[in-house]
Parts: sequence; structure tokens; C-alpha cells
Amino acid sequence: MDVQLLKSKIHKATITFCDLHYEGSLAIDLDLMDACGMLPYERILVVNANNGERLETYAIPAERGSKIFGLNGAATRRGIVGDRLTIMSFASIPVETASAHKPTVIVLDEANEIVERK
Repeated sequence: MDVQLLKSKIHKATITFCDLHYEGSLAIDLDLMDACGMLPYERILVVNANNGERLETYAIPAERGSKIFGLNGAATRRGIVGDRLTIMSFASIPVETASAHKPTVIVLDEANEIVERK
């Protein structure tokens, strides 16, 4: 049997843009995705710390080094520029090895710079 465990997490990301007229998803700086092991087009859960909204979507890679976190399409209804997000992806892990699993977590400052790696 497998269990679903946290694989990757970006904590305290700041939304940098919203584009209602783009297909839904969340654009994320590819460098930051790499830093936590998140993959392009991977299913993600997004939690907005400012308003409590939750959203399930997928990660779209944004330009490396851009520090972009952009809500697109219907997802723009879940936040505004400046809101702080937690972005998580999960993996199926065999229950026999689950106790040894450790997620990769990065924590960002207000400018979307990495301030901590866990």
C-alpha cells in the first residue's frame, strides 16, 4: 500500500501577478521549482495565507531567476498581488518506507528570495 506524503513545499511565496485571461494554473520561477524538487506541470495544492483560500492546480514553469508567482485564469479569484502562498506537491510513497521520507521545503522572503531550506 502507498500513502500520500508531502514531497515539495514553497512557503511564504508572494504573488507577483494575476492574469484572468490566461488558462488556469500557477506560474512559478523554474529556479525555485528546482530548489524544492517541484516539477513543471505537477499537480499542486496552493493555500493563500492572506484570505484562507485553497486551490488545486498545476505548476507552470516561469523564467529562471524571475521570482515570479503568477495566478492565471480562474485561479486569479483566489488571491491578489502581494498575497503570501504556500505551495505543496505530494507523492505516493510505499508505506514501508514512509517513515524515512523527508519533504524538500524552501521558505521565501517578501521578494521571493530563499531564506531557508529544510
